[in-house]
Amino acid sequence: MKSIGTRLAICYVLASTITFAALYQAGRHFVEHQAIHSLDLLNQVEFQQILAATNARGGELTEATVRQGVQTMITDGQGLFFIEVRDRDGKVVLRSAALHQRDMTPPPKAQVYNVGALGTSQLRAGRFALGPYTVLIATPKESVRVTMIAYRRTFYGLLIAAIAISSVIGLGFGHIAMRPLRTIQDTADRIRSDNLSERIPVSGARDEISNLARLLNQMFDRLETSFNLIRRFTAEASHELKTPLTLVRLQAEKLLVDGQLTPEQERAVQAQITELEQLHRIIEDLLFLSRADAHAITLDLQSKNPEPFLQSFAQDAQVLAEYHDQRFALTHSGDGQVKMESKWIRQVLLNLLSNALAASPPGSQVALRSTLTSERWQVRVEDNGPGVPVEQRERIFERFFRVHRAGSENKGNGLGLAICRSIVELHGGRIFTETGPGGRGLSMIFEIPANAAST
Repeated sequence: MKSIGTRLAICYVLASTITFAALYQAGRHFVEHQAIHSLDLLNQVEFQQILAATNARGGELTEATVRQGVQTMITDGQGLFFIEVRDRDGKVVLRSAALHQRDMTPPPKAQVYNVGALGTSQLRAGRFALGPYTVLIATPKESVRVTMIAYRRTFYGLLIAAIAISSVIGLGFGHIAMRPLRTIQDTADRIRSDNLSERIPVSGARDEISNLARLLNQMFDRLETSFNLIRRFTAEASHELKTPLTLVRLQAEKLLVDGQLTPEQERAVQAQITELEQLHRIIEDLLFLSRADAHAITLDLQSKNPEPFLQSFAQDAQVLAEYHDQRFALTHSGDGQVKMESKWIRQVLLNLLSNALAASPPGSQVALRSTLTSERWQVRVEDNGPGVPVEQRERIFERFFRVHRAGSENKGNGLGLAICRSIVELHGGRIFTETGPGGRGLSMIFEIPANAAST
């Protein structure tokens, strides 16, 4: 259960269910009490009728008078009331035949009480004084049992409905409660090294979520400042190093031209020149990335049909693949125009192809698949190497990040794919990776918007 919103919904449902169960217990006690109280009132009314029937006969209250008055009520209320009359000595004077000798003796000092089961139902009894006689009147509690069964059934139905309704309300409440956190998550996920200026929206409320958003924004402010300092230092350092490195390289080349070195010294100087060229390329790459970060690069975009451009690139790609003892295959589908600057897209293709050739074993094939639709131009460069773990694919376009794959060369400086991303984004596109066809290798994919293209 990873979602906080789901946990909030479950807590809401549990709280609602517990509250409903507590109300059920309170309601059950009240309904049962009222139902029993109504039986006590019925018994009292029945006694009042017995009293009225006895008084109607006039004269002194005798056993015969009581018998006649009570017998009338026993006959009239047959099945509903059970009556027993006792004298002052506790001797039974008269009782309903339906009692079948069942003991109706009340507890000491109790005016209302329960009598043991009669068939399947208990009796609710009351004790009343009629002169020297005690009248015990009982009513079956079957109506109470039926009422409580109906109450329980109603409760279970309402409980199911309450759980369903509270689940919907809880999920809605959790969704609303988590909306600010989702906004924070989505915004924070978009803030990367190339998009450090975006900030999390902060509401005017002074609650924990707003405080968290402010704290994260302060952290992003510090992070942006640090990145800007690093970029400025990189640009300035690269610019300052460019001239001294050029001078050192010229001096080394002059030593070779003079011809005064021994063969061993010439090899050492040549190795230094090679390393200087590599360092010079790194500086050029860093300067390019710095200009791209500062939006100081202006592209000369022209509408072109990519198919002739790809055919021209394929000639060089085939030579490069043969040098690595591999094969190169090009496929293209779709007609139309794409706004691009050829030299930069060619640089992207060369970088992607170089990575694919370095990752693939000898004798394998590297494929470039181009698809042009009315909306975009997609280019896929597929290798036959060991692939890249999923957790590393997001970082593969970061500066100086290098993937060490078994059996592949790692001679790059970790800037080639970062440059590819900058160039593609300057064209308004995106670049990403996928697992290669058949689950083997890696596919490098870039997409840029098409211009009046049709398939």
